[in-house]
Formats: sequence, C-alpha cells, structure tokens
Amino acid sequence: METPPPTTPHTEPTDADVEAFKQQLGRPPRGLRAIAHRCPCGQPDVVETAPRLPDGTPFPTTYYLTCPRAASAIGTLEANGVMKEMTERLATDPELAAAYRAAHEDYIRRRDEIEVLEGFPSAGGMPDRVKCLHVLVAHSLAAGPGVNPLGDEAIAMLPEWWAKGPCVTPADAAGSAEPAEGGAE
Repeated sequence: METPPPTTPHTEPTDADVEAFKQQLGRPPRGLRAIAHRCPCGQPDVVETAPRLPDGTPFPTTYYLTCPRAASAIGTLEANGVMKEMTERLATDPELAAAYRAAHEDYIRRRDEIEVLEGFPSAGGMPDRVKCLHVLVAHSLAAGPGVNPLGDEAIAMLPEWWAKGPCVTPADAAGSAEPAEGGAE
C-alpha cells in the first residue's frame, strides 16, 4: 500500500467497540484494556490486552489484531514465505537486527507499563526471528510508524483492507448488530 493507515490515539473501548470485537473474532474480548488502533473505516483493528487474563493466566500478546480482512491479508503474506525471508534478513543485516531488537524492547516496555510478566518473551518471535506477522503489524499500528521495522514492512505489503468499508457493523449497545455486507472475511 502506498500510504499506511494513520496512527490513532488509544481509546477506552465503547460498547460498540466490544460488539465489533465480538463480530470480528466470534467471541467476547478477554483482558481488553483499550482500542490501540482504529481502522480508517472507524472500527477497531488492534486492541490492547492486559498482560494477564481475568483468571490470572499470563497473556504476553499486548497488541492483538482483530480485523478479519487485515488478518486474512497478513495470512497470505505468511503463506507466501515473508516470515522466512524476514528472519533470514535478520541474520545477515545487523542494522535491521538492531532495529528489530529495539522494537522488541519497545513492546516489552509498553507491556511492563501495564504489568510486568517476568520471564515472558515479547511476541511475534521478537527479537531474533519472525514468528507471527499479525503481532508485528498490530505493534506497528498501535505504536506508529518507525517503531517496528518488520511490522512497517508488512503493512506496506498489505492491500487497503478497509477499502470495501467496515468488516463489521455493530449496532449501538442497546440494539442488535448484523455483519456488514460480505460479513467478516
């Protein structure tokens, strides 16, 4: 994509955001703290989760991608070998490796500001490999450009997932909601 989606402020989730999440993932949110990024269509596409779920289970994935259209496009990148190529580059490009390590440290710092999970890794394979592009893209969208170099690269490879309109259309909290035309992909 030529222009990545703009950075958006972290916001308190509304009832409509929670309903959108339910439609996007087919389940209620667990450990939801904030909407970390909004898609240009207005719906949440990245949420910030607590480092521990309500039952106390550690959950080190602070930034979680919720948009099914973005997730599907990222899955295509993964299937096409992008993670393997990125991991190989980390082994041969010291500058990229240093920037990716800094992204790992940023991720840990942000999670630790909420709650320290001693001994838990960041997410997505950071700092030495690429294990999940979904996490790297979610981190890039939540933190903004220039923080996670491989997340930024993956975003640049994606189509504009919002171009067809919202992936879901939640009603207000009092009403029911139906998926947008085409549903959650």
